[in-house]
Amino acid sequence: MSPLPTPKTQWGEGPIWHKESLYYVDIEGHQVLRYTPSTNHVKTWPTGERVGTVVPRGSTGLVIAGASGFAFLDEVTGEIRPIGDPEADIDHTRFNDGKCDPAGRFWAGTIDLNSPRQPVASLYCLDPELTFSTKLKGVTNSNGLAWTSDTKTFYYIDTPRKNVLAFDYDLDTGTITNERIAFDTSSLSGNPDGMTIDSDDNLWIAFCRAGTIRCINPRTGSVLQEIVVPNDDNVTACAFGGEDLGDLYITSGEHLYVTRPGATGVPAYTFGG
Repeated sequence: MSPLPTPKTQWGEGPIWHKESLYYVDIEGHQVLRYTPSTNHVKTWPTGERVGTVVPRGSTGLVIAGASGFAFLDEVTGEIRPIGDPEADIDHTRFNDGKCDPAGRFWAGTIDLNSPRQPVASLYCLDPELTFSTKLKGVTNSNGLAWTSDTKTFYYIDTPRKNVLAFDYDLDTGTITNERIAFDTSSLSGNPDGMTIDSDDNLWIAFCRAGTIRCINPRTGSVLQEIVVPNDDNVTACAFGGEDLGDLYITSGEHLYVTRPGATGVPAYTFGG
């Protein structure tokens, strides 16, 4: 597997497929990128700060979350319009990974930037009315998120816990309850990072520092498939894309990759506001 012909990033993350292109972020490079496979064209938008995640809006444009909280990003002009920052009073956290839920709410969590890191971060939800709420406290390094096809279960990764959490999810209210460990990953090499879900409700998780994407059945915890990225330990996240959602795009610290693992993804949800 060789890197795609895209610019090197300083820390690539958060891939999401939308309208024949892959969007992702360069956290340390302070930019959002859009890669269009049909032309190998890459469009970039500077953010002026660390940006942890990007999602498309249902109407037009993008929503990002970074060091200054939630904001709109205009794809045409590059203008950034702040929405709000639930941690404006904390100077040692920033937003990390995020995704939209089936109802069009934008979920994104923060990470403690101190060393050693402490569980002072949180998982938040920005609803289409542009108000945000706290969904989970005591987080250290908020990462992968996914919802099952029946919308009844929400999966979540707080990396230092070395497991994947499961919650009962209410589509109408966006409420999560009944926190539990879906499966433990402490016996696997690397740290669980970004995550996506396929059409069979299996989870595809990037294990940073191990250079490996693992497909795991969350009902049993069994590893169904492993994809090793040669000579690149710093894989960070993955997302299905392509015309048939059968291409698996993989971000790493510096590179973007694609492979066909024999599974099919599901369309990404967009922000309803």
